[in-house]
Amino acid sequence: MPRFILIGGFLGAGKSTSVGRLARYYTDQGRKVGIVTNDQTTDLVDTHSLRNQGFEVGEVAGACFCCNFHELTRTVEQLSSHQLPDVIIAEPVGSCTDLVATVIRPLVSIYESPLDVAPYGVILKPSHGLRILSGDGRGGFSPKAEYIFRKQIEEADFVIINRIDELPAVLVQELADLIEREYPGRTVLCMSAKTGEGFDTYIEFLQQQGQFGTRVMEMDYDLYAEGEAELGWLNSQCRIKAGQPIEIDSLLMELVSGLQSRLTGESAEVAHLKAIGMADGNYAVANAVSSFTLPELSLPSGYSAERADVVVNARVATAPERLEELVREQITTICSRFGASATIDTMQSFRPGRPVPTHRILS
Repeated sequence: MPRFILIGGFLGAGKSTSVGRLARYYTDQGRKVGIVTNDQTTDLVDTHSLRNQGFEVGEVAGACFCCNFHELTRTVEQLSSHQLPDVIIAEPVGSCTDLVATVIRPLVSIYESPLDVAPYGVILKPSHGLRILSGDGRGGFSPKAEYIFRKQIEEADFVIINRIDELPAVLVQELADLIEREYPGRTVLCMSAKTGEGFDTYIEFLQQQGQFGTRVMEMDYDLYAEGEAELGWLNSQCRIKAGQPIEIDSLLMELVSGLQSRLTGESAEVAHLKAIGMADGNYAVANAVSSFTLPELSLPSGYSAERADVVVNARVATAPERLEELVREQITTICSRFGASATIDTMQSFRPGRPVPTHRILS
């Protein structure tokens, strides 16, 4: 049976980086890996990035896994059309929770092709985790959005504190203590998906055998829906053309940092900003995971080109119409800065709809 690994966590927690590192690990072990990404719409930076890294990726778009369960199982089957994967890694939408009852249990109970389900781990984003779990009111999101963040931790078999390379040890310990205080008995791992520190322990935990996904929860779906709807979502794809070669890395960093600055100026809390630039088989990724942490070039390309395809994903606590205006303004600004022009092929901005799971198994 394929090993099925579901990686949960809030927007910007580092799920995609973890997926890539996991996929490389299993591939290096000689195992066939299939990846399933998920979003409310198409044009995902994660899908482009993982495919550019050489992985086989299926995408479930238009709804979260729980609300589009049959598309998830169809995508898994398509990954195994030529050869059954040894490992299937699935990354759900970062604002989703209740995945034990709506994804893991239906896969075990209903899905005809059996899967060997790994322990369900939720990756924690320290920048928001410290603020939300400390309860000091500085989390950046409303209590309704924070409800989703907390529920993700509640149902996890274990929690991974990610980005420890960005934190002093004392803050890592403080965050681990906060998790233990609010969620007693929850195993806490610490790692950096970016550098690989602590990754071996994560692998060891995933290799455990047994019955996992047992923490079903009481869920207020009205509150859940309202929390998701407070976030404006945007996915955009554009082509940038210049009269001379421009540095793809610099272009992306100015795009993301400028957009973060515009949003911060309007007190619009950033859940995640992510952009990928692709040119002549080269690619770079830049992101920002909150309003109060610096943007980073997570995957540099070191490449310059006159033409580049750029995909932007933004998840921000603001009206989607305003988010679209700011993205368009920032694209115009960087084009002026680099002496380039932009053709926007797609620009989708919206608020997520109410989650309506295909299945919800509590017993």
